[in-house]
Amino acid sequence: MGKQSIADREPCPWRMVDDVGGAFSMGAVGGSIFHSIKGFKNAPKGGRMRGALSAVKARGPALGGGFAVWGGLFACFDCSITAVRQKEDPWNSIISGAATGGILAARAGPRAMGTSALVGGVLLGLIEGMGIMLNRAFEPPPQEFMEAQDVTAPPTSAGFGMAPPPPTSAPEQPSGGIDFGYGGGGGESFSVEGSTADSGGGGGGGWFSFGK
Repeated sequence: MGKQSIADREPCPWRMVDDVGGAFSMGAVGGSIFHSIKGFKNAPKGGRMRGALSAVKARGPALGGGFAVWGGLFACFDCSITAVRQKEDPWNSIISGAATGGILAARAGPRAMGTSALVGGVLLGLIEGMGIMLNRAFEPPPQEFMEAQDVTAPPTSAGFGMAPPPPTSAPEQPSGGIDFGYGGGGGESFSVEGSTADSGGGGGGGWFSFGK
């Protein structure tokens, strides 16, 4: 029995009622099916259905009562062992099964009592082991929350998927004009920034003439 199945069980006072009712239902239904088939085969021709119903009425409730006694004792031992150990694990069910089998066979002597206790413990151990295996087989895998990465982004020196460094700004052009004039007086000047070209009147002329 796994952790999930242990957590889903009823608390201890109500567990006894639940186990007794479930065991009686299982024994009554299973016994009715078994004894109906047996009564149908053993009855003479022409009365097979009547023989099957008679066998179910005679043996079905008795088998259900036997299962209910077993389930009630098992639940009592299970609650007692849980209270003593202060722990919920499969060992409680295994010990309870062994104790139930031994108590029910106490009238047959110590040897039969030990054999029934061993059978009950092994049977409950197989049931608990099968439950653990099924829980592990059908347990959903843990969900891993991973950050979404942009696969279209190019890798960077810092690693794939990380933010690239901010782009560096282009060097600014000087804001002043460039003098294309030549000579000592007032040469012709032209501004790269888009300012208007002006020509000065002076001595020597420049290389380029604007608007002359």
